[in-house]
Amino acid sequence: MERKRLAGILLLIASAFTGTIAFRLATPAIAFYTRDILRASMLAVSLVSMSFVLARAFSSVLGGLVLERGKKLVYLGAIAMMGNAVAVQLYPLTSSWLQVVGIKLLNGFLNGISWPMAQFVLAVTTPKEIRARVTAVYFFFGSIASLLGNYVYAYTVGLGLAGQMWISSAFFVLTGIIMLLSYYLLFDLITPRKKKTPDGESPSLNPKRVLTIASLMAVIVAFTSGEITYVYVSEALGLSKERTAVLLGWTGFLSALLSYFVSWLADVRSEARMVKLTALLAGISPILASIKTAPTVFLGIFLALFAFQSFRPISRKVLASYHRSSLAIGGVNAVQNLSTFIGGMLFGLAYSLGEVHFGLTLHLALLTFLPFSLGLIIEGTRVKDG
Repeated sequence: MERKRLAGILLLIASAFTGTIAFRLATPAIAFYTRDILRASMLAVSLVSMSFVLARAFSSVLGGLVLERGKKLVYLGAIAMMGNAVAVQLYPLTSSWLQVVGIKLLNGFLNGISWPMAQFVLAVTTPKEIRARVTAVYFFFGSIASLLGNYVYAYTVGLGLAGQMWISSAFFVLTGIIMLLSYYLLFDLITPRKKKTPDGESPSLNPKRVLTIASLMAVIVAFTSGEITYVYVSEALGLSKERTAVLLGWTGFLSALLSYFVSWLADVRSEARMVKLTALLAGISPILASIKTAPTVFLGIFLALFAFQSFRPISRKVLASYHRSSLAIGGVNAVQNLSTFIGGMLFGLAYSLGEVHFGLTLHLALLTFLPFSLGLIIEGTRVKDG
């Protein structure tokens, strides 16, 4: 790759790192603030998490449509990222979980504009033969940052929510600046909408099936998304806030590290086989996580994250070949976020069902995902290479 393109892609990968540190530091801080200080119920904590993904779902599609109007509008994504720096400063001022939900909606809207645009630019400016692997590296650096962000949270608990949000704001601003530089370098290669021609590049898998699998998988792995995960693990296993954050950080990091090999196999071997594998692993993950022992809870979370992070680069690679690629990538983000909202609300509503004992103690909230798991596994078996 020429130097200008390479520099732009490397900057986008760097933005995944800095932006995720900002987000991951804020997530456990807001989770435990809402649960412990504001005395919110688990359903309220779920609403806090899921309001973010609901707003992100709608703005993801909006971002894709906006980008089709003109590629100069890609810079809005970087500005939206910097807007998060202002939004997170509002959290320490809240006195009820409903106020937290309102700010989370704003955060979600801004993130829905910024991140899908970055993923789209990365996908369309990277050569097709290495697209899945480069996208996997992008998400992997986000996972490294997720680990570090959890450590930053653990070591800055003494600063309180206000101090932690200032650190988060600084990283959001830095991320926006990095995105601006990247888009400037890659601007000539950005093509939000391509002409639909018989001999043009076409998706290697059925885009509708990819969206269906993305939706089902997002419903299932919603229990690993945001504030609800920290609270569930801490309460189910009796762990401290700091230890919960660090262990979840390592789980996410290891799952992202290993997911790169799935992306490599998708590039050089068979995308369909890798999709089948990720569908199976995601399908069994809530069953394992429902068993209230440390090994099974963390194995379930690991498999859910591994499957989701392995599938995500493959789906972006497939949809980048679609003639309306910016809308397609925004659409898959929207579908996944809406599905995560559904899954998260289901988890929050079912949390009060309690436990069942069959020699082992199982949390019934996670067993409510079984119909979706079965549907995902069946849908995965139907995937075929184009």
